[in-house]
Amino acid sequence: MPYEAQLAETVLMRGHRGDRIDAYLARPIGAGPFPGVVVIHHMPGWDGPSKEIARRFAHEGFVAILPNLHFREGKATPEENSASVRAAGGMPDDRTMGDVQGAIDSLRELPYLNGKVGIIGYCSGGRQAYLAACTLRGIDAAIDCYGGGVVAKPEELTARQPTSPIELTKNLQCPLLGLFGVEDTRPSPDDNAKTEAALKEHRKTYEFHTYENAGHAFFAVDRPQYRQAAAIDGWKKVLGWFDKYLRGGAR
Repeated sequence: MPYEAQLAETVLMRGHRGDRIDAYLARPIGAGPFPGVVVIHHMPGWDGPSKEIARRFAHEGFVAILPNLHFREGKATPEENSASVRAAGGMPDDRTMGDVQGAIDSLRELPYLNGKVGIIGYCSGGRQAYLAACTLRGIDAAIDCYGGGVVAKPEELTARQPTSPIELTKNLQCPLLGLFGVEDTRPSPDDNAKTEAALKEHRKTYEFHTYENAGHAFFAVDRPQYRQAAAIDGWKKVLGWFDKYLRGGAR
């Protein structure tokens, strides 16, 4: 696809319980129709690199929305919001799923959407993408990028995160792509093997890819964990997955 102009801006959307929260919307200029992607940011927050991911999707011909899942913390920077969330024990699943459902619904209201919406999450967002794909409505494809906690031990469950998403695999409503690093510990290769076994048991459509010489956050260009070879191939697989299930394989 040749380069086209794009529009990227902060908008307001309705999140959990109708709350108005910030979201970053990036889309190609033009009538479309375009497939939609909800980007679930990593635990470091609604930051510049996450917005860059949304713009990359717009460059590739998608309309992307990145909800600020830390909006209610109300601090001055993504780093402060992230620290506040961590201190409180992490993101509460009910609120997060409410915000993600709001983002899906926002995309589906756009006149230039092609009718398809995918979801992708990184780090804690990978777990949230898996949970969303098993519990929310209106998702046509999902991608989990090294989501820790999909396989959670009973002692790791909390009031804020009371569910081990792997237990909901039978309810997975769409094709799932998983991208992981062999050197990661959360999720570990053993965790991913358990998740893959659950997906096979329930006969779900999925693909898992694990990269050598890569650990957690290998997509993060602004962090020491960035691994160029894994990230380049990972982007090819991400775009291929969404092309297949959101665009019907056509560009």
